[in-house]
Amino acid sequence: MSKDTLSIRDNRTEKEYEIPIWEDTIRAMDLRQIKVKDGDFGMMSYDPAFLNTANTKSTVTLVDGGNGILQYRGYPIADLAENASFLEVAYLILFGELPKAGELAKWEAEIKTQMALPEALPNIMKAFPKDAHPMGAFVSNTAALGTLYPDAREVLDEELRWKHIKNLVAKSASLGAYFYRHSQGLGFVDPDEKLSYAGNFLRMMFHEGGGDYTPDPAVERAINILFILHADHEQNCGTTTMRTIGSSQADPYSAAAGAAAALYGPLHGGANEAVLRMLAEIEDVSNIPAFMDSVRSGDKRLMGFGHRVYKNYDPRAKIIKKVAEDVFKVTGRNPLLDIALELEQIALSEDYFIERKLYPNVDFYSGIIYQALGIPVSMFTVMFAIPRMVGWLAQWTEMLGDNEQKIARPRQVFLGPVDKKFVPIEER
Repeated sequence: MSKDTLSIRDNRTEKEYEIPIWEDTIRAMDLRQIKVKDGDFGMMSYDPAFLNTANTKSTVTLVDGGNGILQYRGYPIADLAENASFLEVAYLILFGELPKAGELAKWEAEIKTQMALPEALPNIMKAFPKDAHPMGAFVSNTAALGTLYPDAREVLDEELRWKHIKNLVAKSASLGAYFYRHSQGLGFVDPDEKLSYAGNFLRMMFHEGGGDYTPDPAVERAINILFILHADHEQNCGTTTMRTIGSSQADPYSAAAGAAAALYGPLHGGANEAVLRMLAEIEDVSNIPAFMDSVRSGDKRLMGFGHRVYKNYDPRAKIIKKVAEDVFKVTGRNPLLDIALELEQIALSEDYFIERKLYPNVDFYSGIIYQALGIPVSMFTVMFAIPRMVGWLAQWTEMLGDNEQKIARPRQVFLGPVDKKFVPIEER
């Protein structure tokens, strides 16, 4: 009968070791027993960029890239996007189960009553140049927000922790929308508790004049769905940053600012912007054959296709593709959509792309939708960060409750010189 262990033979010493297997993993610390001499540090694993290292156990999000599966707390993403509101999904991700009617009403009221920013934040925003990148402002203002709440540092106090989780979920939409207004030279618009989270975001972005604001239902639904699709995505760069900063017991505002800074990078949150640049470069469907030839030759990259995790069709891309059609019925058809659809058809039918598993990902259609809604390209990553705040906070609080977690401190393989003699400056 097989054992749940891994047998390792060290050919340097001819010693054999038996290491326990748990959930198809071994604990890296179990490798430390493998030594040549008793005084040795012991063996480590070497894994640049954490390509095959699990640094936590989690119950929040399942990503099965090989089969194109994404689930929050066990619920398939398509079911949630079709049937739930963003705040309903936020509750699920943070609390672990879908809310009952009374729980959802209370949760929505708590979030919507906290969406307006304290007076200090708009004043801070006014100090930024109008052409400052919105994502840089989002990072800065998230950290600045934390300075207004000294008790946020009490991260082990569960009651205070949830107070600030709710505050960050509420205010992340306002941080993005208020800075957009500043960048356009417009006055700030406060939220309206009668509107949904997505409706309030649209109000704070686009409302003109006084009085009520009623968002277009198709546009509101599109923002709601896009927020749901971006709410969490397992242990990506931003989430890992959130957990790493949080492991030092930093306050959640500082940790979230760090996570947003990680998302700011073009290899993480800026991919939908790159898709739009590619589509604009192609310009017309008639130019696609020449462009695809340059992709096959390696001179160009097919942006919005392929994913670090998904080796199948990104389930979020299927949902967004349908949302795009609904939005264009309201805004008018974006001519870039025809280019996108043709690129997708080629990529899904040609062996060159199929063999490389270059399927459309979430970024492929989201940028086209945001552009159609009048959201500037520079705001696209902020549109990612606003809902991802929920996932960051869920992962952060899960980490704080995991008694196996300690302050993050990776090891290194040192390859530099040792014991060099100091040379006085006049002799160098």
